[in-house]
Amino acid sequence: MRLDFFDLTLFLNIVETGSLTKGAERSAISLQAASERIKKLEQQFSVSLFTRHATGVKLTLAGQMFNQHAQTLIQQHQQLEQAMQPFSQRQHRSMTLWCNSSAQSEYLPLVLPAYLMENPHLHIELQEAESNDIIQALSKGIAQLGLISSFFNAHPLQTLEFADDPLVLICPRHHPLTHHPELSLVDTLEHAFVGLMQYHSLQQSIEAQAKLLGYSIQYRLRLPNFGAIAQVVANGIGIAIIPKRAAQRLQQLYAFQQIQLKGAWANRKLLLAAQNFDTLTLDYQHFSQYLIQQRPQLDSIPNTIND
Repeated sequence: MRLDFFDLTLFLNIVETGSLTKGAERSAISLQAASERIKKLEQQFSVSLFTRHATGVKLTLAGQMFNQHAQTLIQQHQQLEQAMQPFSQRQHRSMTLWCNSSAQSEYLPLVLPAYLMENPHLHIELQEAESNDIIQALSKGIAQLGLISSFFNAHPLQTLEFADDPLVLICPRHHPLTHHPELSLVDTLEHAFVGLMQYHSLQQSIEAQAKLLGYSIQYRLRLPNFGAIAQVVANGIGIAIIPKRAAQRLQQLYAFQQIQLKGAWANRKLLLAAQNFDTLTLDYQHFSQYLIQQRPQLDSIPNTIND
């Protein structure tokens, strides 16, 4: 037994309009074609679906039962189409991932290419923002998915660990602090710093830690990104605190020393955050699962201090 969803839709249009003629018009077919299709349906089930009268048609008892099941089948068909959309190779789809600067520059370039190769019709837009701003955007429903620093309170969002993202101190090669394999923040605060711009949440979090220790950080220069900071530090202008991944990458370009930092505040993590992962669309759910599955790969990348 073969059911045609067009015939079911035609049947429902006739029921809704109460007229074979109007149902045919709504279905964009001729009256004759509509009549023949309904007749075939009735022959298929050996029943009469409608009684005809001067002002239109009415459902028989069999037609009433058929109407209930036809509505259910049409709804299920629509649900099936929606469920299959994320897997369609014909449809171009897009997602936006909000992320802080560390995630964007140091981690996502390692994991996104493989996902995009597996999903050639998917477009991913990266929206760089401060972790606090991402948390606000997620809470208000402006953003669906974001990567944030664990330093910030993300309640009541749901979070999953994406990667370790510790901070390190970088110094000029001949700076007095380079004799130490590991330092606490308080050990660095007597020295001049090179920092990020004032609006940057990473710099704000470092300053907050310094204030807890009774210090104000003294800046010789503020710059917009980690690359500029590393270059200036290598030229002997001051010391700086940046993510370890960024320091490892930039140490190949500039001559500076990395030093491990003590304290839970410095051993931060990148968290994948959403209001509720279970209520995300299928595209975002699949993408979230993929990102979390990449943690072993990210952890396996060499993550040592280079002397």
